Amino acid sequence: MAHFTVIGLGRFGIAASLELIHLGHTVTGVERDPKLAEKYVDELTQTVVCDSTDENALRELDLDNSEAVLVAIGEDMQSSLLCILALKNLGVKQIWVKASTKAHHTIVSKLGVDRIIHPEEEMGIRVAQALNYPMVNNYLSLGSGLYVVEVHIRNKLHNSPISDILKGSIKPILVKRGTQVYSSVNADFRLYENDVFLLCGTRAELKSIATRLM
Repeated sequence: MAHFTVIGLGRFGIAASLELIHLGHTVTGVERDPKLAEKYVDELTQTVVCDSTDENALRELDLDNSEAVLVAIGEDMQSSLLCILALKNLGVKQIWVKASTKAHHTIVSKLGVDRIIHPEEEMGIRVAQALNYPMVNNYLSLGSGLYVVEVHIRNKLHNSPISDILKGSIKPILVKRGTQVYSSVNADFRLYENDVFLLCGTRAELKSIATRLM
């Protein structure tokens, strides 16, 4: 279990905070608006009313105990940037930032934060992928053009060997069947309807087998 600080309790900030708590962590939520902070006082580990652009005020939060600080300030780019500068001055070890615009991203990228998040853009990409490949339940970019995708096996592939799907350098990772997980799967392993199949490959290779999975 780790402790995190989330600055800004708008829709994105509170969603991240509640999910972290659901995953077993503790969260301090920091919000300038007292009414908004009060709204979540019973749901977060701690809520603090604080001007996050004020370095002295942030110093009182004991941020050294946080595994990371997420700056989830939305539309107010100036407040976001001032908050990041204050956190850098305080020596916070891990800073993640929500960026709302390209200009915001460009400036934040110069400040040496650990990760910049574009929630609307990232969700838009995921929705487009889901619409384009409805059989893919989830995917993860590994960088260097590689992706891991989660595929739910449909009836037409029931009892088919993995070799019927694989192409090029696509690699099978594991198959989940009910409560069982098969981590050592090869080309001869037979898939059943409703199996969850993880495989890894390039975008082009994965796209080339999409029709086989539909």
